[in-house]
Amino acid sequence: MPGRSIKSLNGETVTLENDVLESFAGSLAGEVLTPDHPDYDAARAPWNGMIDKRPALIARCAGADDVTAAVRFARENGLEVAVRGGGHHIAGNCISEGGFMIDLSPMKEVEVRADDRSARVGPGATLADVDGATQAHGLATPLGINSTTGIAGLTLGGGFGWLSRVHGLTVDNLTAANVITADGELLRASEEENPDLFWGLRGGGGNFGVVTSFEYRLHEVGPEVLSGLIVHPFDDARSVLDAYRQFSADAPDEVNPWFVVRKAPPLPFLPEDVHGRLILILPVFVAGDIEPGEKLVAPLRAVGRPIADVIGPHPYAGWQQAFDPLLTPGARNYWKSHNFATLETAALDTILDYAERLPSDQSEIFVGRMGGAAARKPADATAYPHRDAEYVMNVHTRWEAPGDDERCVGWAREFFDTMAAYATGGVYVNFMPADETERVKAAFGPNYDRLAHLKRRYDPDNFFRQNQNIAPGA
Repeated sequence: MPGRSIKSLNGETVTLENDVLESFAGSLAGEVLTPDHPDYDAARAPWNGMIDKRPALIARCAGADDVTAAVRFARENGLEVAVRGGGHHIAGNCISEGGFMIDLSPMKEVEVRADDRSARVGPGATLADVDGATQAHGLATPLGINSTTGIAGLTLGGGFGWLSRVHGLTVDNLTAANVITADGELLRASEEENPDLFWGLRGGGGNFGVVTSFEYRLHEVGPEVLSGLIVHPFDDARSVLDAYRQFSADAPDEVNPWFVVRKAPPLPFLPEDVHGRLILILPVFVAGDIEPGEKLVAPLRAVGRPIADVIGPHPYAGWQQAFDPLLTPGARNYWKSHNFATLETAALDTILDYAERLPSDQSEIFVGRMGGAAARKPADATAYPHRDAEYVMNVHTRWEAPGDDERCVGWAREFFDTMAAYATGGVYVNFMPADETERVKAAFGPNYDRLAHLKRRYDPDNFFRQNQNIAPGA
C-alpha cells in the first residue's frame, strides 16, 4: 500500500507512510480502501448524486473495536474524519474530501428481543433491515418513510415517520446507545449511564461521537396495517387541501395523513393519461386495527373526485418501502424545509402556486403531519427541540443533469424564502442541505447552548465536525 496524503484537521495535508497504513489496516477485522481499490467508488458514493467527494482513505469497520481503532488512528495522525452510516443524508457530510472516512455500513446487525419488545441495532443498518427483523415478531419502532435510509443518521437527527403521532419520534424510543467518543473511549449512554450524553445523542446529530449500537423500544404493529394513497387531480387541489387541513387537525393520534404535490409517476393504478401531469397525493396511515381504522379515514376518502384510492390492508414493511422507487440513489437532490404550527390559507395557496412551476418531473413538495405523541414532550426533553411542529414541509427538488443545477436549486430557494412567512423558524436537521450552515442554531433551537456545552465536554477540539456542526461552547 503506497503512502497517502490525507487532509488534516487544520485543513492542510499530512502524509502517512506505508508502514503506518499497513499497521492500521492489519489492526482491523474489516478492511481499508484507497482510491485504487475496486470497491472504493461504491463505498464512497452517497445517495445524493450532487455529492462527489473523494476521501483519501476509507476504513470499513466490522465492529466496535474497528471503530475505536479508526478514531484513535485519526486522532493520533490529526486527520479530518467523516462518519458514514447509510450515506443517505442530503448534505453528504458522511464524506470528507481528501480526508478519512469511517464507514459503518458493514455493521448491519439487528437483534430483536421480542420478550421485552426491544431491539439492538448496528449503525450500518437501514430502515429496511430494522423493519424486516422487527416485523418478523409483529413489532416496530417509529422510523422514517424511505427504507434505504440509514438508521444512524435518522436517529441522531430525531427521526419521524408514520408511527410518530402514536408512538413519538425515533429518539423518543431510543433507550440506550454505545458511543466511541473523540478520545477513543467507549461509553454507554442511557437514562442511567451518562444521561447528559444520552440527551445530546437524541437529536444532536453526529456531534458527540460514533454510535456503534442503538437500542430501541418496540411496539405491536402489523404485520398488516391500513395504509395507501388517495390521488386527486391538481385542478381540485385547493378544495381538497381545505378538507385535508380540517381532517388532519381533528384526526386522532393513530391516523397520520400527509400530502404530496408532484407530477404523476407511471404507477400501475393511475390511468396513462394522468402520467406526467400534476396531481395531489394524500398518503394515509393508520396505526391499530384495520376495521375501526377504515371508519376513521372514511371522511377523507369521501372528499372530492379521486383519480385513484388504493387505501387498504398492506404489510407494514411493504408500506415502509412504498416510496423507495421515487428515491433511488444517484439522482441530484436539493432540499429545503420548514416547520409549521398551522397550515395557513396563504401557505397552501403558495404551495400550489409553486407546484405549477416544479422544475423537474421528479421534484415534489411534501408536507408531513406531526403532532400527537411527538408533540407531548417538552422541547428540552431531548436534543431534538421542535415539539411545536404540527407539520413539516420538505421541498424535495430532484433531477438528473448537472446542467439543471442552477435552475432547480434556484426554484427551491425562492419557494423556501416565500414560505418563511408562515413557518415557525425551526428546521429538521436531517432535511438541511450542505449550504445551510447558518440554520444550525435554528435546527437545535432553545437547546443549542446546552448542546454547545455538551460538545465542549465530549469533543472540545471539535474532532467530529463533518456534520451540522455544533461548536464547543465556552
